[in-house]
Amino acid sequence: MPQPDLLSWEPPQTVLAFEEVEVRGATLAARISRAVSVALRDCGQPRKRVAKAMGDYLGEDVSPAMLDAYASVGRDQHRISVPRMMALMHATGDRRLMEMLAEPMGWAVIERRFLPLIRVAALRDREDELRREREALMRRARGEGAL
Repeated sequence: MPQPDLLSWEPPQTVLAFEEVEVRGATLAARISRAVSVALRDCGQPRKRVAKAMGDYLGEDVSPAMLDAYASVGRDQHRISVPRMMALMHATGDRRLMEMLAEPMGWAVIERRFLPLIRVAALRDREDELRREREALMRRARGEGAL
C-alpha cells in the first residue's frame, strides 16, 4: 500500500456553492432559474431521468418540459416551488441549490457529520472566554491583595 502524501492533503469542502458568474441574475427568481439550469447540467443525468426521479420523490408527474421551464430565466410564470426544489436536490444530489438559498441569510449548508466539530469549536471559544475572565479576576484579586 503506497504511503499517502501529506503535502497533497486538502481538507474536505464543507460548503459547496455555485460560482457567482454561473448564477448571476437581476432578480432572485433569475438566480434560482440559473441555478436550476447549472444543477441540471452538472448532474450528468438526462433531464428525463431527473424528472422521473423528482416525480417518484414527490408522488406526482414531473416532465422534462417542466424542468426546461424552471431552468429558463425568461419563463416567469414557471418558477420552481419549494417541494419541487427539494425533489430536484434529491434527484441531482446538488446541495449547492440549498446553499444558494441559505447564504443570503448568513447561513451555510453542511453535512451533518461536521456538526460535532462545530460544537467543539464553539466550546473551545467559550473555554477561551472563561479562561480570559478567570485570569482577569485573578489579576484583580492579586492587585487588591486578596491573594
